Amino acid sequence: MPVFDPVTDRSALAAVLADGKTRLVACLCAAWCGTCREYAQTLEALAARYPELCFVWVDIETHADWLDDHDIENFPTLLVQDASQSAGQARFFGPVLPAIGILERMLDARVLGDATVAAPALREHLLG
Repeated sequence: MPVFDPVTDRSALAAVLADGKTRLVACLCAAWCGTCREYAQTLEALAARYPELCFVWVDIETHADWLDDHDIENFPTLLVQDASQSAGQARFFGPVLPAIGILERMLDARVLGDATVAAPALREHLLG
């Protein structure tokens, strides 16, 4: 599965998320950020290896209103949310080093565990 752009892939993205089972993996970055552009390339490769997950690239300047009261101060910032989690909750939400191996290890459910953290209600914005 590709890394979706919420602007150009709106209907395809909504169809994937509408099944109510798909884990969302969102990278919150900025188009002007060189580190983000490099990370986007490796994120595409990871998305190809995990077709059961929904990867989304969210430009925080284009979609600042989707962040609720959360500030994104470091890139990349990732959000990992199960479909069963309520709005504003996620398995992980925060900045990570721009090494794709970190995200790959995080996607193992044993690493993330059952804990939840406060996060933007991004899934609702992507479906809306």
